Amino acid sequence: MADQKRIWRLGIDVGGTNTDAVVIDGDLKLVAATKSPTTEDVMSGIVAAMHEVITQIGADAARNIGFAMLGTTHCTNAIVERKRLNKVAALRVGAPATTAISCMADWPDELKNAMRVRDFLVHGGNEFDGREISALSEDEIREVARVVREEGFESVAVTSVFSPVSDAHEKRAAAVLREELGEGFPITLSSEIGSLGFLERENASILNAALYDVARTTADSFEAALASEGLTDVAVYLGQNDGTLMSVDYAKRYPIFTIACGPTNSIRGASFLTQEKDAVVVDIGGTTTDVGVLAHGFPRESMVAVEIGDVRTNFRMPDLVSVGLGGGSLVRQLEDGSMTVGPDSVGYLVTKKARCFGGDTLTATDIVVAKGLAEGVGDPALVADLDPALVDAAYVEITRIIEDAVDAMKTSAGDVTVILVGGGSILAPDQLEGSDNVLRPENFGVANAVGSAIAQVSGQIAKVFSLTETPRDQALAESKQRACDEAIEAGADPSTVEVVDVEDIPMAYLGDALCIRVKAVGDLML
Repeated sequence: MADQKRIWRLGIDVGGTNTDAVVIDGDLKLVAATKSPTTEDVMSGIVAAMHEVITQIGADAARNIGFAMLGTTHCTNAIVERKRLNKVAALRVGAPATTAISCMADWPDELKNAMRVRDFLVHGGNEFDGREISALSEDEIREVARVVREEGFESVAVTSVFSPVSDAHEKRAAAVLREELGEGFPITLSSEIGSLGFLERENASILNAALYDVARTTADSFEAALASEGLTDVAVYLGQNDGTLMSVDYAKRYPIFTIACGPTNSIRGASFLTQEKDAVVVDIGGTTTDVGVLAHGFPRESMVAVEIGDVRTNFRMPDLVSVGLGGGSLVRQLEDGSMTVGPDSVGYLVTKKARCFGGDTLTATDIVVAKGLAEGVGDPALVADLDPALVDAAYVEITRIIEDAVDAMKTSAGDVTVILVGGGSILAPDQLEGSDNVLRPENFGVANAVGSAIAQVSGQIAKVFSLTETPRDQALAESKQRACDEAIEAGADPSTVEVVDVEDIPMAYLGDALCIRVKAVGDLML
């Protein structure tokens, strides 16, 4: 348990253009904030932002920091760039039922090659109601372990048919593998990653297994960076993509959950800064605009399969629309006189290349500066020569892009509350079509880092129950308890954990079956 005097929080969030950092005191007030350009190696930008906020509060005040939270793009970048990925053995438990479609059948070749992945098929798996398709072959699994050991595979992803209904074969397969490979060998179980949808769950599990080294290196580097600032005895958490936190150890086991944590941090930060629980959040950065939905205080999750690095997956992801509009977006006038804004951008170089900063590139930031809507940004005199008609037309296009993105996230025709955050939100007007309340809170530019710093810890469970074997009330009770246990394992204070969301969906095509999803949330262990 942290020292009661050391309850200040350091929150850092890595975006595509900027890395933001904040320090929040014990009364949840912002006492320091900064933006630093995101660097190619990511960690250098994190260190620079951290050093700046520590300098702002001073070494004495820094001793009050007891918690450090990081929302990072390390895992996303590794998949997109096809770099630093583990050599993965993909073990499918499903013979003879799953031979028609091979493992990773629709994956990009360059990603498979980067992971040096090899797939294995063994007998086992279950029917939709939990009955065995065939007995689990432990001899076949031991043979897989021999190949894994001899050929130098670095992790294993285990996927069994209908493991969300019965995970017994996956757990036994993992136990056999650890008997052969050692207790500490990295193993991903698909039942702990995805839900119904065999191929998508298998894909998500393989990606998770490929990210173990990236997650470990990220966590270790972050802790080393903290130590370099004298923060050696702090509780460290990483952001996950449901707007909550997870402990370092939990993040090392489930690195895939860090993907897309940046937009969810912004959504949670927007909620904290405005005290709104239901709204559309528009996060405008230097290159892109992410639009998400705040539902009951948390980011709304996507209900459809999501592609990560051109791979179709079904693990939990936020429901987002991303468009190519940011402060650095290039502005062009076409031959017919119409204007285009983005999607290409100068990104973090906006303060060097934009005309209002002395550069020669016309950007979206120049447009709002020319209209007098960005006080304190750049030098208005440097864009005073712009044709007013051009400026107005470009601003109309900027507004249209934002309004279309907001409209895409609405589930009804009525007006909604819109919260504008992100350093690029100076681009957005004070009124938007489809919104009856546009909010631009104080400290909007660092909402993502604020969201990282104030986030809670969560646990989620998604499981299919056969109602002929487990009554509905018992299934709900078991799911709630498992979700609470997951939250505690991820680092939540047990005395504060509560269930915040329950869904039970009858699976008509599976007979007498019920899919239950439960989310539990708790405060940090102070």
